[in-house]
Amino acid sequence: MMCYVTGNIIKQLREKRKLTQKDLAGKINVSDKTISKWETGRGLPDISIIDDLSKALGVSISELLTGNLTENENQSGNMKKLHFYVCPICGNIITSVGQGSFSCCGVTLPEQEPEITDDNHLINIETVENEYYVTLNHPMKKAHYISFIAYITSDSSEIIKLYPEQDISVRFRKKGHGIIYTYCNRHGMFKNMFSNS
Repeated sequence: MMCYVTGNIIKQLREKRKLTQKDLAGKINVSDKTISKWETGRGLPDISIIDDLSKALGVSISELLTGNLTENENQSGNMKKLHFYVCPICGNIITSVGQGSFSCCGVTLPEQEPEITDDNHLINIETVENEYYVTLNHPMKKAHYISFIAYITSDSSEIIKLYPEQDISVRFRKKGHGIIYTYCNRHGMFKNMFSNS
């Protein structure tokens, strides 16, 4: 069964944006009576105006259709608040500055919640001229390995993909204070905050 926008969602989003039915109607070129019909379940918006309706209500089309509203508190776009999504089937890495809803290989991906680095995932960071040299003493077998290492600062992100049987030694150009993320295919994501030294 296909998800479609409900009157309750339209009303909820309209009120959240402090719009009257007339305000919303003006934004998408319909009558306020039409908005009232939608909100009371006596009609549905035509698919051709879903794009305009989502823009007027300040949400994505997906959020409008499913009712799964994502609070994006990251309006400043600070890269240190980057969100990671990793496919457990193919290993695809998806990043977003704000929270989102992503799927890969037919699976809806949960956002990775990084843990503080533990003894088994401890990284070593050395400064070599204008680069950070990052190493990690961790298995790199097909069943247990580090999939990627990422270096995130307030205005940039760099991700280096790793593969089984490969040494864990990567270099990042120094860009200041940041976060190093490592992703273990068995234990998930870990983070290590550090300052420019």
